[in-house]
Amino acid sequence: MNINTFKAFGSRNYRLYFTGQSASLIGTWMQKTAVSWVIYTLTHSTFMLGLTLFASQFPSFLFSLLGGVVSDRYNRYKVLLLTQIASMIQATLLAVLILFNHYNVWEILSLSALLGIINAFDVPARQALVYEMVDDKNDLPNALALNSSMVNLSRIIGPGIAGIVLESMGDGACFVMNAVSFMAVIGSLLMMRLPKYVKTSHSKNVFGELKEGMAYIKRTPSIAFVLVMLALISLLVLPYSTLIPYYAKDVFKGTASTFGVIDSFIGLGAFSGAIFLASQKPGTNLKKILFINTLVFGAGLILFSHEYNYPLALLFVTIAGFGMMSQITVSNTLIQTTVAPQMRGRVISYYAMAFFGMQPLGGLLVGSVSKWIGTTNTLLAQGIAALLIGGLHWRYLRREKLKAQAQQPSEEVLARVA
Repeated sequence: MNINTFKAFGSRNYRLYFTGQSASLIGTWMQKTAVSWVIYTLTHSTFMLGLTLFASQFPSFLFSLLGGVVSDRYNRYKVLLLTQIASMIQATLLAVLILFNHYNVWEILSLSALLGIINAFDVPARQALVYEMVDDKNDLPNALALNSSMVNLSRIIGPGIAGIVLESMGDGACFVMNAVSFMAVIGSLLMMRLPKYVKTSHSKNVFGELKEGMAYIKRTPSIAFVLVMLALISLLVLPYSTLIPYYAKDVFKGTASTFGVIDSFIGLGAFSGAIFLASQKPGTNLKKILFINTLVFGAGLILFSHEYNYPLALLFVTIAGFGMMSQITVSNTLIQTTVAPQMRGRVISYYAMAFFGMQPLGGLLVGSVSKWIGTTNTLLAQGIAALLIGGLHWRYLRREKLKAQAQQPSEEVLARVA
């Protein structure tokens, strides 16, 4: 860590957001852990784990473009406040369902799908609003890296607590705690003092604005490349998390606590990566970091896939977590620091589509493939896929470097003429 690590905390609104969101995210990770454990305990099926991911994230894919338009057309602060209240209601319904102990898999999947729809409107508004929370816009990359550290620190704490609570208090307690945790983020939003919202006129309809957003991405190859790479990672690699309950229960012969510990070590690696990113000086080549960490991600998964020694497996999954973090955070930072302000919500909605849309499809793919070639071989294949995607990153960076070198002599000639 250094003096650059916590620069964004100089903004009061961002400090409030960070504090409230941190508490809420611990509850969110507790619920995610509990849902995966409940589904796997009921079905003993890796395919059903993939279907659960599909149910929770595919609706975000379907509605995220609309969510981006809403973020650009309306007051993002109010949109975010409404989505957080809706998320609290969803968590409360799920808690009641589990506490009464009369639930079926389809009911859990339905409520997961409801949360996916809410997230389609939440993510574009929340990510775009971070820009407005930061007083010094030069601190935006630091704020986004701190966001990632917040997500991943909660990933360390949440699953670990969930494992203990699942064994000592039952699954219902995890869902109740998540519902209560939303009070923290809603409270922090109500305490913010943001600039007065100025309504702008929109000459185009919703479909016209969506078309405008896509045209903007086509005109901006650097953003388009980041989105395509994130989509590939989300489809082929990130759904590895759906297989972790199998490793906890069948490979390491563990319990809910074992599942929580593995998830926490993934979070530990990702948190370490986020702090590493937050400590980078302004002007750091984030594209190069993304390339290197994609290779680290793949190597960690390959090493973990067939490791039956529990301590070594935890080490390898931590390495994978470190590399995984960059896929989301660096991609988001590259987009946020490049995109035009009037396009921010729509472009972030395409980012959400790449992230949330491809993962559920990947979850179904991973769940199906694991039935044919086995779970450990599926995870090995995902690690290899990450290395191949890293190769695409290297090719892109090399092409950019050659283009810059080709332009340099022309600039030097013009300078001499001038």
